[in-house]
Amino acid sequence: MQADKAIIPGTALIIIDMQVDFVTGSLAVPGATELVDPINDIIDLPFAYRVASEDFHPPGHISFAATHGKPLFETITIYPPEDLVAQTGGDVTAIGERGLEQTLWPVHCVQGTPGVEIIPGLNVDDTFDIITKGTHPGVECYSAFKDPWHLLRTDLEDKLHHHGVKDVYLVGVAGDYCVKATAIDAAKAGFNTSVVTDGVRSVSPGGEEYKEMEAGGVRIIDLAELKQRMQVA
Repeated sequence: MQADKAIIPGTALIIIDMQVDFVTGSLAVPGATELVDPINDIIDLPFAYRVASEDFHPPGHISFAATHGKPLFETITIYPPEDLVAQTGGDVTAIGERGLEQTLWPVHCVQGTPGVEIIPGLNVDDTFDIITKGTHPGVECYSAFKDPWHLLRTDLEDKLHHHGVKDVYLVGVAGDYCVKATAIDAAKAGFNTSVVTDGVRSVSPGGEEYKEMEAGGVRIIDLAELKQRMQVA
């Protein structure tokens, strides 16, 4: 990291899910291997705070096709686990009204396996905080802030506030899943949120995810604009 650059107060870099299984493994995102060098360049910018998220699934996670004995990439409807709804004071009788569409993925990012690790060569060191998500077997969680039912929240928002963050910049994979969900949640939480396209790859082509993020209050920028903002252009 660049020691000669003055830290820009209130800024944070959030690296989303740059893990072995998402880059070269069982659920590799197209073009993800191209991201290591540009994200390393971005890591070198003078952010006040840096965090990386990780999918951290238990065996038999609800998002795995193998868990259901169904074909890969089939779509099913999932519902919030009754125990979590009860624990959070929700109405367990209304669970059937809270179904969400779920794509069934290959087994990926299982706790204790090599696929869960940050991809080698990416300069995520001990200056980063790590946020794990998808840790409950019955809850999918694309966002690094919370699951879609708001039953399980990570401590990402608290950490950002603790470090005085106002401006967050996101990179990583996949743009149309976890990057999008995290960026939109960051904007909803009141952070000035930007996604840096040079550091993002998506599962599907077309770029519709960027339109959805912009509609959610997220700015879409490139590396040149980021460097201008970070006063190193």
